[in-house]
Amino acid sequence: MIKEDKIYLESCLQKVSTSLKDDIMPFWMKYGLDRDNGGVYTALDRDGTLMDTTKSVWFQGRFGYVAALAYLHDKSGTDWLEASRSCIDFIEKHCFDKDGHMYFEVTAEGKPLRERRYVFSECFAIAALAEYSFATGDSRCADKAMTLFRHMLEMLSDGSLPAKYLVETRGHSITMMLINVADILKQVSSDPLLDERIDMSIEELRRYFMKEEFRTILETVGPDGEFIDTCCGRTINPGHCMETGWFILKIAESRGWDKDLVKMGTTIIDWAWEWGWDEPYGGMINFRDCRNFPPQDYSQDMKFWWPQCETIIASLMAWRATGDDRYLAMHRKVFDYAFKVFPDPQFGEWFGYLHRDGTPAQMAKGNMFKGPFHIPRMMLISSDLYRDIMANKE
Repeated sequence: MIKEDKIYLESCLQKVSTSLKDDIMPFWMKYGLDRDNGGVYTALDRDGTLMDTTKSVWFQGRFGYVAALAYLHDKSGTDWLEASRSCIDFIEKHCFDKDGHMYFEVTAEGKPLRERRYVFSECFAIAALAEYSFATGDSRCADKAMTLFRHMLEMLSDGSLPAKYLVETRGHSITMMLINVADILKQVSSDPLLDERIDMSIEELRRYFMKEEFRTILETVGPDGEFIDTCCGRTINPGHCMETGWFILKIAESRGWDKDLVKMGTTIIDWAWEWGWDEPYGGMINFRDCRNFPPQDYSQDMKFWWPQCETIIASLMAWRATGDDRYLAMHRKVFDYAFKVFPDPQFGEWFGYLHRDGTPAQMAKGNMFKGPFHIPRMMLISSDLYRDIMANKE
């Protein structure tokens, strides 16, 4: 590694480590953690003022996972572990319907408000239980996570969840999420179902969602991968593609840097960069149309916080997996952009929603969809990647 690259990586490591410990985690521990009812609030204004006590159920799992992961990185952070436990307790007490499907929104005290057809609340509850088990050795949480994983797969396959469309389709989001959830759960369970599900998702992505003719992964396809030539069927979500790419590279690493998976993961990342990077203004753009028609989504040209985070991780993983300096150049662009425009210098944490030119569209730090997940996860995972790259590229 040349000296300039090492200096740059050291500066990135210092920035993410300091930001995580001195800014991001303290912000959510101070303003988000509900010390009366348990769990975490996410609807916070710019300065941390609570705007709405409605609780996002998937964020109970997301912060439960992140707080346990943060504790594993710094075991002096016992309050982080307690926060993880608080979220898990809140989930178990309040967030399941009688049929075992989880709610999407509940009140501060845990009374149900809304239930959706998705199983993303289940995905993040599993991640929280598994990571907490890994951090503490609590085998009961590992068993609960595995039981919930099986139940989630049953709900996805038995038709008990209402369909999104009246015609059958396949969705990219849950397919790729199951890779990551199973991988997290593998830390505390040796159940062969986990690798089976990972392999199934990877094969589904390869067979149904990867479209060479458009050089992308599509968000929605027909049951056999048919291209749906509508606004919805043509939608590209570059952030999701980046996330899928690094999920696959993480599996490749666990399998001795499986060459086919490295090629698959980096191909997806390359495609996502081609579609997503906004050269005139910088940053990863929200949505594209694979035929270059105007995207239907109103936020199509905005810059959201989370695609930048996923691209930071994906570019680092691709560089580590291949040694190709294109990915270091990619990382420099997205890291420098994200840390220039998203952090709030006055009140801390990051803005979530920017106009295309990088100016804030609104100042809130959280809502039902933004909270303590993508940013701290990026900082925790990338800090490990920086250390590993610097140790192995001397």
